[in-house]
Amino acid sequence: MRLHSNLAPPSASPIDIVYLWVDGNDPAWRAKRQQAAATLHASTRMAAYANVEGRFRDNDELRYSLRALERFFPNHGHIYVVTDAQTPAWLAAVPGISVVDHRDLIPASNLPTFDSGHIESYIHRIPSLSERYFYLNDDVFFGAPVVLDDWFWPGGVCVAWSDEPLVSDEPLRPDATALDNACRRSNQWLRAHPVPGYQHTFRTFAHAPRPMCKSLLATLEQVAPDMFSRVRSTVFRAWDKPAIVSDFVLRWALAHGYAQLREYAHQYLCTSDADTTDDLDQLVARNGQLAFFCINDTTDDALPHDPRLARVRDALQHMFPVASRFETQQNAQASQAGSSNTLSTR
Repeated sequence: MRLHSNLAPPSASPIDIVYLWVDGNDPAWRAKRQQAAATLHASTRMAAYANVEGRFRDNDELRYSLRALERFFPNHGHIYVVTDAQTPAWLAAVPGISVVDHRDLIPASNLPTFDSGHIESYIHRIPSLSERYFYLNDDVFFGAPVVLDDWFWPGGVCVAWSDEPLVSDEPLRPDATALDNACRRSNQWLRAHPVPGYQHTFRTFAHAPRPMCKSLLATLEQVAPDMFSRVRSTVFRAWDKPAIVSDFVLRWALAHGYAQLREYAHQYLCTSDADTTDDLDQLVARNGQLAFFCINDTTDDALPHDPRLARVRDALQHMFPVASRFETQQNAQASQAGSSNTLSTR
């Protein structure tokens, strides 16, 4: 089986960027989410943390991820921001960036959906998307100048394991994280479709920018239609459904020689951890040294002015004070004025 032949060398073709973004504070969107949750069938196997505030809250991460992108990867291609009938208030109408509505990608019969795994299974269908692209959640940031050879090679993409504990080799569990179960689900599929020499690794993949090849996803839609149909049946993240972009495609690519393992300097932190302030101080001190970092919003009990969220914004503002060209001038100035520039409470 062959994918896109003779992949262009890194300097010869643009690398587009795809983000998922949601404003969980939008009243219209919240009403849609609440109605969807209320009408779910009682047998729906919702995953742990599938419908919590931290999963959908906008804490200005996209604004700063775009600033990081412009600083560390200025030669990127077109940017696509995939949303559910929303647009960031600060986003400027300038060339080089487009908002893609769920309705333009996902069949109406499958909407609404609040599962990022469902949504991201369609992003390779974005019209005019480059063959090679980066996919990012808005809480993932480039942290150092991007060297494309670190992410892509002539045969495919590079992937990295997370620092999380090993996943146990057992059946899917309702109380397990979605990523742990995704590892198990991928293992089940690959055992049923064995590849000589492949051995499953019971680890999750890093919360990182995902280097992707459009032809790889298109191939997998044909090779594993059952995996795509399962994840495309969800309204909220489900514990018994696969994760295509975050797990399955990466393992299939490793098994078939289209992915290589690589180690990156990176940092992952959760906003609800007791030592978040220390982690943020460390993150700021390593500005420009990490290939990527992720700030996962796990403050599900937070109110809009929670100091934990404010500390994250302050740290990001300190690291990326220069507005990108994708911000309206008025909102860029408001961002600068609104930062307290306080990085620690000690």
